[in-house]
Amino acid sequence: MSSKNDTEVIIDGKIYTLSGYESEEYLQNVALYINGKIADFKGNDAYKKMSADFQRTLLNLNIADDYFKAKKTADRLQVEMEAKDKQLYDLKHDLVAANLKLESYEKEIARLKKKESKK
Repeated sequence: MSSKNDTEVIIDGKIYTLSGYESEEYLQNVALYINGKIADFKGNDAYKKMSADFQRTLLNLNIADDYFKAKKTADRLQVEMEAKDKQLYDLKHDLVAANLKLESYEKEIARLKKKESKK
């Protein structure tokens, strides 16, 4: 098991210590993502006029929306990958069956050639 990392990050101008088993780079990227979301909202005049509580809720909803969209994409890609894996398995099975038939035909040809040469 990996060791737990404590990493200082800056989120919205404040220093926080994030702890986790992920790398320091990963934890910094999480903070970078949050800062990007905050910056996007701070550029909106309507957001500036909202209460701090409503701003946090809107930010949380936006992050949750990103998560569910990414999860939907990941789930779709997983299904596509499983379908491709099945298709690949079926093709390999067909190839093995075709090779067995080919070997059988080659043996039959060799048998018939041997029989013909004896005549």
